[in-house]
Amino acid sequence: MTLTAPTLDNPEVSPPPRRGSDFAPLLADLKAAGLLERRTAWYARMIGLNLLFLLGSWAAVVWVGDSWWQLAMAVPVALFTTRASFVGHDAGHQQIARTARTHRLLALLHGNLLMGMSCGWWNAKHNKHHANPNHLEKDPDVSAGVLVWDADQTAGRTGLMGWLTRHQARLFFPLLLLEGLNLKVTGLMALKERTPRERLEEGSVLAVHYAVYLSVLLIAMSPVKALVFVLVTHALLGLHLGMAFAPNHKGMPAPEPGVKWDHLRRQVLTSRNVEGGPVTDWMLGGLNYQIEHHLVPNMPRVNLRKAQPIVRAHCDRLGVPYLETSLVRSYRQALGHMHDVGASLRAERTGQPEHGGQPEQTGRAA
Repeated sequence: MTLTAPTLDNPEVSPPPRRGSDFAPLLADLKAAGLLERRTAWYARMIGLNLLFLLGSWAAVVWVGDSWWQLAMAVPVALFTTRASFVGHDAGHQQIARTARTHRLLALLHGNLLMGMSCGWWNAKHNKHHANPNHLEKDPDVSAGVLVWDADQTAGRTGLMGWLTRHQARLFFPLLLLEGLNLKVTGLMALKERTPRERLEEGSVLAVHYAVYLSVLLIAMSPVKALVFVLVTHALLGLHLGMAFAPNHKGMPAPEPGVKWDHLRRQVLTSRNVEGGPVTDWMLGGLNYQIEHHLVPNMPRVNLRKAQPIVRAHCDRLGVPYLETSLVRSYRQALGHMHDVGASLRAERTGQPEHGGQPEQTGRAA
């Protein structure tokens, strides 16, 4: 995974020497096109509609009454909760309003109150990812955990962890079913790392979330059904979030230790876009334009599609590979990389070497 500098045709060709900033002209073009201007009205409509559908889904849970049919409502509850998390993501990147205070309130509303997850913890982690995507030492999203992302991270993994690593490609989607609960638990545990003011602020909003959440569940259904409802909604939430984030960087290259890429190459070469139309944009929360989002994180989500041809043309002029592929192929590339990472442990297990390879690169180069 750690390639000195990739291209689609030759992943080991070094990038051209840097002469000034290759990103500055692109940023000027995006500003000239008006793509960094706030889209407050668009966000107001989108946020309002999502709140309406989310509250409507919960109202339907209560209206159906104590019945196993309530589990059917877990689907829209999870769907529109995921939509709320996308708004929290945009608020964390300062995409929506004009003041930091408004963005903080929106993050608390959509992260802590509606989703039950610490927005402060998530923003801090996510900002580290944006600063150094796919960097094994600096990006928390590729640090070794239940899953590993580089062959060097497999050393010493035995027992259950070794088994998980050997089979992590086929276990990836099942494990996503636990991600919804993991985000909440990890965020709660990380509150102790926040400042006293942040702990009070975020903890208070989280307390309101859990009080209302549990009250509605226990009023609307029996404890057994409530437990099943919680498990189903969080499984669907984790799956949806994981499927939105997984295609973006997994299996993409990263600079070798000591090698520095400029901002444009650091973001473009480590990111993968996903082809599609309005449905893809809606389901993935705009994260399918990962290259554009990473280049200019505060660009409003609705403008990313318009920015794509400008970014692609700029990369074409510089000879910087621009990878865009289908959703299915993006998963194949990510899972293929995960499978290759576990090859050494499988070889130790069987005593036979595996003949792996680099993940498939099937996107279109600019």
